[in-house]
Amino acid sequence: MLPPSRSGRLCPVTAPYLATIPSPVQGVWHLGPFPLRAYAICILAGIVAACAITEIRLRHRGAPNWLTLDVAIFAVPLGIIGARVYHLITSPDDYFGAGGHPLQALEIWKGGLGIWGAVAGGALGAWIACRRAGIPLSLFADALAPGLPVAQAIGRWGNWFNNELYGGHTSLPWGLNVYNYDLDAGHARLDANGQPQLLAGGPFQPTFLYESVWDLGVALLVYLVDRQFKLGRGRAFALYVLAYTAGRFWIEALRTDTAHHFLGLRVNDWVSLIVFLLALAYFVRVRGPQEHIKINDDASLQVVTAKGEPIQWRGRKLFDSSDDDGNPPGDGGGGSADLGSHGTSRASKG
Repeated sequence: MLPPSRSGRLCPVTAPYLATIPSPVQGVWHLGPFPLRAYAICILAGIVAACAITEIRLRHRGAPNWLTLDVAIFAVPLGIIGARVYHLITSPDDYFGAGGHPLQALEIWKGGLGIWGAVAGGALGAWIACRRAGIPLSLFADALAPGLPVAQAIGRWGNWFNNELYGGHTSLPWGLNVYNYDLDAGHARLDANGQPQLLAGGPFQPTFLYESVWDLGVALLVYLVDRQFKLGRGRAFALYVLAYTAGRFWIEALRTDTAHHFLGLRVNDWVSLIVFLLALAYFVRVRGPQEHIKINDDASLQVVTAKGEPIQWRGRKLFDSSDDDGNPPGDGGGGSADLGSHGTSRASKG
């Protein structure tokens, strides 16, 4: 029922806003001729956080120091390329449609990185690096599992700086003010009075914030479950995928930015659903102990359980001849690899 006014007429109730979230009016700063973009800073900060978490977890599992960097050299560039390619495939009209500008496909600093392309490209890079190192990809993936959603949580704030990826109007006690933002200039457009222009129809659903908070929850969930049950063979990573896609599905439904639809759902919703089912099947069917690394007396790496029992895995054969320093080769089996002179693992040249 509507409450009466002093005149006796019924008047509508407006929901009080406990918090109106502001958006930045500027996302680019210049150091001389060099632009410093908040979006890029957030992405890089996320990558650093993920690498730090992964490195700590790998060392707890016996890996040589800085193995994460050996993998990141391959995984990060291919992940960024994959993220951009996925965005171009799912949103081609902005670049290749009527009025589009194909060269803008290279301007990744303006946003447009798809998580599933990043996972696919990063996985390819990680597979190449792990193959060279002579360790299972699943070992690295499980170590990465809590760090990746932390990286995503940090990276989402880049969307906040770009005034993008928000939902529709909200009457909840919180909402996001969004500016009419010029990505090329890196700041909000100004009105006739020189003031930043707010988009009409706000406040909006802060979907970037929902996903950031959800991602942190995913990271905590994966960490706690993995600590309790010692997940192995990629099951910690599968758990991350399960939890992330569950959140991405409902958050994606709140977004109002332009997207392709199929059978009434956004393409990203379909991707989340399919990936969720694949991750669920993997998590349920695959079993195995948590993988650790043992550094043998001859400086070779061996994949073992937490109790030090050897684990056989389908890795490629490693050095079958002396290395460049004339040292003897490793055991040539599928569970160990030679360490280089700087403490990082080395796989065969073939």
